[in-house]
Amino acid sequence: MARPRKLDPSSSPRALLGAELRHRREQAGLSQNDLGEPLFLSGSFIGQLESGVRRMQMDQAIQFDKALNTEGFFERNCAALGKSKYPEHFAEAAEAEARAAEIKAYAPQLIPGLLQTEAYARAVFREYQPTAIESVIDDLVAARLERTQLLADPTEPMLWAVLDEAVLRRQVGGPKVMAAALRHILGLMKRHRIIVQVLPFSAGAHMALEGPLKLMTFPDAPPLAYLEGLGTGQLQDDPASVRHYELTYDLVVASALSPAASLALIQSVAEDYEHEAQEH
Repeated sequence: MARPRKLDPSSSPRALLGAELRHRREQAGLSQNDLGEPLFLSGSFIGQLESGVRRMQMDQAIQFDKALNTEGFFERNCAALGKSKYPEHFAEAAEAEARAAEIKAYAPQLIPGLLQTEAYARAVFREYQPTAIESVIDDLVAARLERTQLLADPTEPMLWAVLDEAVLRRQVGGPKVMAAALRHILGLMKRHRIIVQVLPFSAGAHMALEGPLKLMTFPDAPPLAYLEGLGTGQLQDDPASVRHYELTYDLVVASALSPAASLALIQSVAEDYEHEAQEH
């Protein structure tokens, strides 16, 4: 098991709560499983709270105060976490993503958020909320672009994405937007910043047909899987479930084109969009 990373309690409210939870638990002589079991929380979940990977919820804070006799410490400080800029169903996943060492994702319909351009993201959000005022769309786009800054680091996190061929063929925002979006991905691939494979239509049926999948690993906490649906999302930390989703991803990768063949296909599709944009 990876050695727990020493958290700086001043770095964020989550780091403060995580460091204090670890301190109080160890002070009480409890393992992560010991603390979690009577609260119907897994030991791995406790570890993710302690490492700052997951956000402590108010009901959990109240339970920890009772279990550890902390006189309301966690309840008082949980409020300091504040409201996330992300939709409720994605907030925890976004926070976990920011701490991940490795991210693996299968995208069946859309370019993953971390790889989107501003124009592509704006087109997506406008379709999601066709009657929203422009300032709402601006805020959503700004939050998404902030996420993409994770890739500003030259090496971390490692990002490996499998894009269904539908991602390339679905015109989001029109040919000009699509050409630029695919060129952006190509640039990251050519700089060896990300690994991308395309799952072609010819691959037929596969284990991930039901929707997108994201796997995240951490240096100091158990791995997580994130499943997303229409306006919903769920983080999975159960080890057996995570292993199942890891197998799913591995089988999708096995059916995908190689990175080199994928780059050639993405480049070809981008050129098609560029020609189409010039004709209009």
